[in-house]
Amino acid sequence: MAGEGARVAWWLLAPTLIVLALVAGWPLTRTIWFSLTDAHLADLARARFVGLENYLARDDGGWFGVIADPLWWRAVRNTFVFAFVSVSLETLLGLVIALMLQARFPGRALVRAAVLIPWAIPTIVSAQIWGWMLHDQFGLINDLLLRVDLIDQPLAWTADPGLSMGAVIVADVWKTTPFMALLSLAALQLVPGECLDAARVDGAGAWRTFRYVTLPLILPALGVAVIFRSLDALRIFDLIYVLTPGSEDTMSMSVFARQQLVDFQDVGYGSAASSLLFFFIAACTIGFMVLSRLRPLQGVNR
Repeated sequence: MAGEGARVAWWLLAPTLIVLALVAGWPLTRTIWFSLTDAHLADLARARFVGLENYLARDDGGWFGVIADPLWWRAVRNTFVFAFVSVSLETLLGLVIALMLQARFPGRALVRAAVLIPWAIPTIVSAQIWGWMLHDQFGLINDLLLRVDLIDQPLAWTADPGLSMGAVIVADVWKTTPFMALLSLAALQLVPGECLDAARVDGAGAWRTFRYVTLPLILPALGVAVIFRSLDALRIFDLIYVLTPGSEDTMSMSVFARQQLVDFQDVGYGSAASSLLFFFIAACTIGFMVLSRLRPLQGVNR
């Protein structure tokens, strides 16, 4: 019976897998192929196979290729800093907002809908909104800070090397925190009321109830949300590209690959960077899946 169920499941999944192979598999295969050639955007037909030279090669005593490119590793560092800080803040703020929205108060449904507005706005539009708000001469942020005397002159939020990454993170946290709040709220609503009532009867306060009852019960759902959001943050492109175009201080791996492919028209080199980005995200996905399988086993062993 189990074997029959598995066969039915594979037949049902087959159309989706075929479409996925055509839509995602072919572009991926073509990108990996171009990464092994000296292709240029002006004439892709004359591309020659060069092996792994775009990834790493030694010539005249020096190393060349994406793996030896300091700008690539700077983009890797920027991407991981952005992903770690953004996802951490979004998870914390999302959980706080979800706890507030779970409480009963007049107009709760309206507040829940209003909280989701930033998430519903397309990323490129929210990037333009924050671009204007952070403008050094006409931006709302500088105007407010000047009025309350927190700064004595306008700041170039998106151009200053010490401020640009922070500005990008703030814009991303503003947009994506509602997503984490929505998932956290869904997890909170699945917590059995009997568990909370039992904790109150035992004399546990609000913090101890949350720490020892609510948080352990929502942790699996919260972990899935963090994994999805982390994988999304690792391939960040549009927000950084619009807010800080061309800046090496915020350049992500996706922006680096786009620069090589479009600005420098070096399709072989850019495809190598794109392939490395794919392998990075694939490795992170496999790592998350392995960790998620290990947790139940650890629980059984205990």
